[in-house]
Amino acid sequence: MLLRVAVLALVLSPVAASAQGGLTPAPNRGANDGRGPFPRLVIQNVMLIDGAGAPPQGPTNITIEGNRITQVGGGGGGGRGGRGAAGQPQAEIIDGRGMFVMPGLIDMHVHAGGAPKNADAEYAYKLWLAHGITTVRGVPLGSFEFSKSEKERSAKNEIVAPRIVNYQRPGTGQGAPAGLNTPEQARAWVRWAAQQGIDGLKVGAQDPPIMEALIDEAKKLGLGTTAHLQQTGVGRMDARDAARLGLGTVTHFYGLFESLLKDYTIQPWDATYNYSDEAHRFGQVARLWDKIHPPGSDEWKALIKEFKSLNTTLDPTMTIYAAGRDVMRARNADFHEKYTLPTMWEFYQPSRGSHGSYWFDWTTADEVAWRNFYHVWMQFLNDYKKAGGRVTTGSDAGFIYKLYGFGLIEELEMLQEAGFHPLEVIRAATLHGAETLAIPSGKPIEMGIIRPGMLADLVIIDQNPLHNLKVLYGTGAVKLNDATGQVERVGGVKYTIKDGIVYDAKKLLADVEAMVQKQKGSRPTTNQDSQR
Repeated sequence: MLLRVAVLALVLSPVAASAQGGLTPAPNRGANDGRGPFPRLVIQNVMLIDGAGAPPQGPTNITIEGNRITQVGGGGGGGRGGRGAAGQPQAEIIDGRGMFVMPGLIDMHVHAGGAPKNADAEYAYKLWLAHGITTVRGVPLGSFEFSKSEKERSAKNEIVAPRIVNYQRPGTGQGAPAGLNTPEQARAWVRWAAQQGIDGLKVGAQDPPIMEALIDEAKKLGLGTTAHLQQTGVGRMDARDAARLGLGTVTHFYGLFESLLKDYTIQPWDATYNYSDEAHRFGQVARLWDKIHPPGSDEWKALIKEFKSLNTTLDPTMTIYAAGRDVMRARNADFHEKYTLPTMWEFYQPSRGSHGSYWFDWTTADEVAWRNFYHVWMQFLNDYKKAGGRVTTGSDAGFIYKLYGFGLIEELEMLQEAGFHPLEVIRAATLHGAETLAIPSGKPIEMGIIRPGMLADLVIIDQNPLHNLKVLYGTGAVKLNDATGQVERVGGVKYTIKDGIVYDAKKLLADVEAMVQKQKGSRPTTNQDSQR
């Protein structure tokens, strides 16, 4: 039985999910959902990781007024309720002794789900915020109308949600101009979508004339562009081709390896290959790892040099494919029991109808191919970073055993595995994401770095993430307490501050756990690969 065409493309899955039952908007923010913003908030005596690559420094103080950082520096003293010499308002105090602060994380590739996985957007939003994610780029977040509305509500802090950047697929939206069959039709849609307030386009590997029209019109209007260069079109539009047209971001790996093919101009698929069978699609893509010009070759270096000259951003989303190299690890992750909804767990199980659930007969050979693929892919990313290229962080969670929030932290770990120093990892997840989002409009960044004047989007944690990125997981990191001889879980984000509003990350996780327990209590138990 072949997969339904409607669920073939990862980038289309949120639309498909919406069609299967919709995505419920988040409820209005309640009186107990976060504190602030305050006239004046001071985080005292905290260790600062600024997001720009500077070494940690502190203890220092950070002053926030409303939703903006107004002062960074100084340390010690400053009791609660004090007034400054200039008659500043009474300050709300966060005692940051023994803690670390860094800019809010930016997830550059998200979807908010939808039935049958998670019908409520609140589920994804709270998991993102609980992991310090203060900005998400929806590609798309959900349907055109849903994304527009939720972006506006989040900007007003009417809901508990990260800041939403709204990228949409060409041709979508009620009342949109019909058709994308000609360059002028493509341009007409971009002009219409810009009037609706979108921030950018999520394109595929459209035919070259259409792709050129979409990207060119977007640039004229100050809209960003990112592309999933899917296999059905990559033969005419690989990553090099798209970058030359002005594409801002290459997401995933599609089109990258195809730009480096050595003996062919298209992937040499087996004669039995069927793209509509996801076991073929995801099993065979990793077989490209040894079909390209090798690392360090002239062709490899030339592609890096060209991407750099074109200011192309790479947003790899390594996390979403990581189960391919060890499905047992992904299936048994620590977070599933408490935080994965039963409906989402069922969606993950081997299925010909659920996108990304292609574990029909996943073999050791498949996992070996994916491990080899990652080795080469990571080397390219690290080489691009070393050449001065911009690499960002995205998760694409909600598929393939990856959960919102948790997936982005795994992405940070995988960048470290690729050779990034932890400070480079955090820069990728903060400053480089902010730069990528700001470049199309020509406006200066407002986030991604801790400086006076920036938006008050921050993460506070009571462990050192540079020592161990695992402490950013909602489940924390396992550590032996030598004083007691007991094994403990340490870390997890303590506070996420978005727009000057202080959210208790542990409370957000408790809210998610309650959602999971409620759904478990309302459903009959099954024996289908039951949750741990």
